[in-house]
Amino acid sequence: MKQLLFLLFSSVSVVGWSQQLTISAKVQDAETGEPLGFASVGIKGQAFGTISNDYGEFDFHFPPEHRNDILVVSMLGYKNFEAPIWTLLTGGVQVIKLQKSPIVLQEIVVSDTLTGGDILRIALSRIDQNYPDRPFIMDGFYRDVKKVGGTYISLLEAAVKIFDENYEEPRNKFKLRERVKLIEVRKSLGYESKFTKYFDQTNLLEDLLLHNNIRYRQIEADDELFANMKRDKNSFYDNHEVYVVYHDEFYHLKVYVDKEDFAIIRLEWEYSTPGEELKKKNDMVSKFVGLRKTIEFRRIAGKMYLSYMYLNSKVNWYDIETSALRFETELFQQLLINKVHPNTSQRIGSTERMRNYGLQYQDQPYNKEFWDNYNVIKETPLDHEILADLEKYGPLKEQFEEY
Repeated sequence: MKQLLFLLFSSVSVVGWSQQLTISAKVQDAETGEPLGFASVGIKGQAFGTISNDYGEFDFHFPPEHRNDILVVSMLGYKNFEAPIWTLLTGGVQVIKLQKSPIVLQEIVVSDTLTGGDILRIALSRIDQNYPDRPFIMDGFYRDVKKVGGTYISLLEAAVKIFDENYEEPRNKFKLRERVKLIEVRKSLGYESKFTKYFDQTNLLEDLLLHNNIRYRQIEADDELFANMKRDKNSFYDNHEVYVVYHDEFYHLKVYVDKEDFAIIRLEWEYSTPGEELKKKNDMVSKFVGLRKTIEFRRIAGKMYLSYMYLNSKVNWYDIETSALRFETELFQQLLINKVHPNTSQRIGSTERMRNYGLQYQDQPYNKEFWDNYNVIKETPLDHEILADLEKYGPLKEQFEEY
């Protein structure tokens, strides 16, 4: 299973399986050779793709009819890499190198009159124009990992379909509008650990979707926020110049905005309120420590669709009587949208919709062939620590099959 999950690739190769081709590659900075994590990978003009991991590595599965199309790799601050897919099918030792954009290299000084608040105000006002206004479906890969007291105790991965009507502002900003259909799920035996009850038992994927600040208009358009937004140096993404604005008082907020149409491309959010009590269980009380998240979008058919979400949340548990720290918990969540179906007439009906309790309770057998050829976020060497902790219960492959 270690070979299945953690093989590293430094060359580009193609493997045929069930009429699928697979490009495995590593993305690097052309000048320094440093790996470039979370670069966007796709086929020009197509609505599917993947991203590179922390080490710049990715495995990209796609139908063979696209072998003559153009592979595109994009990343903030860099020029796009574009090449005919067939030229990458030589099987030689190759690395995809991205060149820093001229805009970044020149360290452009802000010279226009727009303030950081002006830019954010315009971007928020144009959500209805820049994001989907018709029904759409997204194919997604979800992963969550739970950690207690420095030890990883469980892993869950799921393939899902997510339906939404549009990006119209909801009346209730904290009630889920999307409908989720479960396709496949695999999980480790750690979900039987006594510690899992100290994490929310609700549907964590649905909770993650509710963290989409753009979809749910959770950034309040108030004058105080706009007055405190500052500008950073402009950046570059997908051949477009990008505004970068940020706020660093009380919490961290950084927003990347397309200079042409003010579409929000990426949002980073981090805050902490140590000491806030959440809930009580047995003789303990939980207190919130902090939360960090990243949300990215990509342009498809003229509209911006969700591409990737990451959420890391920390909660500590204390003895009610003595206030002594009992243990720390940490939850890591990721959602990769690997295909978008815009302007669809399809729906996810009430009978198809996933039951609204936790993914760990969804009863499906492990489908190895499916997972071997599904676009996921490729694991990194750092995940060996996760694997070592999880395999205290036995080989992960056997856990998937047994659970």
